[in-house]
Amino acid sequence: MKSLNRLRRSLIATAVAAGAMALPFAASAQAPIVIKFSHVVAEQTPKGQGAMKFKELAEKKFPGRVQVQVFPSSQLFGDAKELEALLLGDVQFIAPSLSKFDRYTKKIQVYDLPFLFDNIEAVDRFQSGPQGQALLSAMTNRGLLGLGYWHNGMKQMSTNKDKLTRPEDVKGLKFRIQASDVLEAQFRGLSANPQKMAFAEVYQALQTGVVDGQENTWSNIYSQKFHEVQKTITETNHGVIDYMVVTNVKWWNGLPADIRKGLTEAMTEATAHSNKLALDINLADRKKIADTGKAKIQTLSKDDVAAWRKTMEPVWKKFEADIGRDLIDAALKSNK
Repeated sequence: MKSLNRLRRSLIATAVAAGAMALPFAASAQAPIVIKFSHVVAEQTPKGQGAMKFKELAEKKFPGRVQVQVFPSSQLFGDAKELEALLLGDVQFIAPSLSKFDRYTKKIQVYDLPFLFDNIEAVDRFQSGPQGQALLSAMTNRGLLGLGYWHNGMKQMSTNKDKLTRPEDVKGLKFRIQASDVLEAQFRGLSANPQKMAFAEVYQALQTGVVDGQENTWSNIYSQKFHEVQKTITETNHGVIDYMVVTNVKWWNGLPADIRKGLTEAMTEATAHSNKLALDINLADRKKIADTGKAKIQTLSKDDVAAWRKTMEPVWKKFEADIGRDLIDAALKSNK
């Protein structure tokens, strides 16, 4: 009898222990899918608001199943490290500027070609068309999948000179640029001197005359107060500064099909929200700059634009082989 009781106690202890061991696995099976969305700008920017909108929509679609953690202002990773972090699986979503992807596919340089797109509506038509959508998947062999394009806005050109309407007006001037082979070729094609420089250093460089001019969106020009240290801003709309929201291909393909579908829908809606906000902010900031009267805003005539495009044709030719003539033609058709 004693031995039977000992056997019962042993069996009960074994069962309890097995149950205790099973609990963590059962709990982990119910744990939500965590998506870390890291970006480098402030939360109140269009990109920052787009990330928050995506979080709201994704968590509403999958309550308890998906948790989106947004980390703005380089809280997790800065520009130099975020792509590496994504490929290593340390984050799941990032949204770098398009120029950051040229080491993964040269085709993405189509967005840096000067005077290719007439306006942001043309950019939208190209990005939503077959060629633009195909670019989202152009880096899957490198482990990256694009989920959407988010606008910053069209680039305008500014200078410390009184006139900036024709290509010859920038001859010999020093212009700050982002690190980009296309942008460097753009200013060399204008007989200007491109200077690669961190964004945070631009205001002081303009103020002290280290550089004579720069190119940026209206929102960047206003928020960084570049209009206070430049005589002239010309509405050139000569290029676009956009972002691509990307994820890790292996991680994405490992998600349940219904989660992928829902997250894609959430991204589509968040993209529309972010892009509308970017347009509104750029229009408002252009007016704010004009209202200050600190910089003269000039516009280009059709003849002016034709002159700029003709001067920039050699730049298009230089990068045509890498980008593909088909992409350049599709971008041009989006202007119609």
